[in-house]
Amino acid sequence: MTALFDLTGKAAIVTGASTGLGRGMTLALASAGADMLLVDHVACGAVAEEVRELGRRALPLTVDLSQGGSASAVVEAALREFGKVDILVNNAGIIRRAPAVDFSEKDWDDVMTLNARTVFFLAQAAARDMKKRRYGKIINIASLLSFQGGVLVPSYAASKGAVAQITKALANEWAPEGITVNAIAPGYMATNNTRALRDDPVRSKAILERIPAGRWGLPEDLQGAAVFLASAASDYVNGHVLVVDGGWLAR
Repeated sequence: MTALFDLTGKAAIVTGASTGLGRGMTLALASAGADMLLVDHVACGAVAEEVRELGRRALPLTVDLSQGGSASAVVEAALREFGKVDILVNNAGIIRRAPAVDFSEKDWDDVMTLNARTVFFLAQAAARDMKKRRYGKIINIASLLSFQGGVLVPSYAASKGAVAQITKALANEWAPEGITVNAIAPGYMATNNTRALRDDPVRSKAILERIPAGRWGLPEDLQGAAVFLASAASDYVNGHVLVVDGGWLAR
C-alpha cells in the first residue's frame, strides 16, 4: 500500500513555498520522495535546505508570479533542473480585505491576477510537458470561499470560485492525456492570510465556535491530502475539490 503514495523520482513545483501551507506541502512531497522546485516572491532558501536534509534535490526560485511570462519561466526552470514536471501545486495567493462599496480596482486586479490567472497559466505551461509523457498531477489550492461568499473579501471569494471551476474545466480536458487536476480547499488555517482574523477576538471566537474540530487548521493538516493527490493513490480522482476544514462546511 505504501507504494501508492511513493513519489520517488518525481519532480514537483510548489508556488508560495516559503511559508505556511506552501512550506508544509513542500516538505510533505519531499518526504514522500519528490525533488522540488520552490517558487515564491521572496527567497525560500531555508525551505530548500529543509528539503535537502530530507535527501531530495531542491531549487529555490524567486519570481513575481503576477508578471506576464512568469509561468513559462517557472516551468522552463524545472525542465532545466529536473528534465520534467510531474507535479504542480498552485498554492501562491493573496487576500485583500475591505467593504465591497470601498473595494479598489487595484485590490481586485491584484488578487484575481495571482489567485486565478496565474493558476491557469502555470497549469497550462506544466501540462505542455505532462502531455508529452501522458502523466501529470496538478493540485490547485482553493478555499472554503470556493463555496461560500465570505465577508469583506469579494475579490478573494471570486478568485477562489474561479480556482474551483478552472480545476474542473482542466480535468475534463486533460483526463484523456493522463493528467489529473484536483484542488484542496483548506478551512480556516493559522497562516499569514488569516492573521487579521485570529487577532480579532470577536471574529476568532465566532470562527472557532463553528469549526467542529474546535481549532484553527495547521499547515500539517494539508500534508496528507497533498501527497494523496500527487500520488498514484489518486489516479482515478479528477476534477475534485477536497475540503480540509475540520468540519466547517458540514456544520
